[in-house]
Amino acid sequence: QVQLVESGGGLVQAGGSLRLSCASSGRPFTYYAMGWFRQAPGKEREFVAAISWTNTSIYYADSVKGRFTISRDNAKNTVFLQMNSLKPEDTAVYYCAMDPRIATLTREAHKIRNWGQGTQVTVSS
Repeated sequence: QVQLVESGGGLVQAGGSLRLSCASSGRPFTYYAMGWFRQAPGKEREFVAAISWTNTSIYYADSVKGRFTISRDNAKNTVFLQMNSLKPEDTAVYYCAMDPRIATLTREAHKIRNWGQGTQVTVSS
């Protein structure tokens, strides 16, 4: 049974930065693609970023390109999301997810079986 635990959320002013972490346990982390999603109040969950287990493939939603950076430390079973130049519209609960296929994270999120519990990010204007 895999467990994903996010941390690092909080309240920040517009233009500020936060770094989210997601630690995995219960399953070998190395061979899985990892992704970040977010869900704002009243909206559907949306894709934010994904990274392959080899770090050779990285994808971002257009809304966060140039501001967010996804990375991973396979030795620590952890994936990160560095968020810079935050905007009020980035306010959401952020979730991490894992899947053997990065295509599942980027295009077939309905098939994802392993989600974290989420961490709240609030950006004030």
